[in-house]
Amino acid sequence: MSDNNKLPAPEEQQNTGFTPGEDITTRWANNFRLFSGQMTQEGKRQMKIARDDRKEEADCARCEKQREYLLSYSPIIRFMRYNINKLGGDVNSENIRCRRCTRLQKAGFDQNYGIVLCANMVRDRGQLEDVLAHEMIHAYDHLRFKVEWNGDLRHSACTEIRASTLSGECRWLREFWGKSQWKFTQGFQDCVRRRATLSVAARPACKDRAQASKIVEEVWDSCFPDTRPFDEVYR
Repeated sequence: MSDNNKLPAPEEQQNTGFTPGEDITTRWANNFRLFSGQMTQEGKRQMKIARDDRKEEADCARCEKQREYLLSYSPIIRFMRYNINKLGGDVNSENIRCRRCTRLQKAGFDQNYGIVLCANMVRDRGQLEDVLAHEMIHAYDHLRFKVEWNGDLRHSACTEIRASTLSGECRWLREFWGKSQWKFTQGFQDCVRRRATLSVAARPACKDRAQASKIVEEVWDSCFPDTRPFDEVYR
């Protein structure tokens, strides 16, 4: 665990509303203060770290079980795997790894390492399916379009637009239950724009969110309608 993700020593504790401890009384008290609004953002951060410490092994085991199910039975995951194989690549249990993540992300793709699924950030198998599909679209784009991941931000913007469009993470029910987004009109496109902008803004080469939004708009008309390898938006 990095220094940024260590809990402070007792003498360094501030009045955050969080009390370190794994006994049932302390955990109950922490939950009470969390749900009654008595915990600061720093307290919530400390509580999340403690929870992830406690459940890391179980989270990864659950993630791996769900990963195997999706690779065997999910239509979108099997379809993406087939199309990645056609391009000379492969995604499998060896290069789709379940790990504990310390940043606020659910997954990531690296052309050399493969796909990382953040076991402590994903709620259920349905969300994991969306997340894995998103990263597999990145893998497909890497092979099909030769994406410059550390160079041209327009490449990053395009693959982020496609991944959010095609993975299912922006379908209305997912947005409604997960983000409390009530809009029907333009809601899907708004979701894709928002997610793509946030992802581009997180790239080291991007100055800020304003630049990210500008780049997303520059490539939108060519990238949003591009549904390859699907005939149309699948989900």
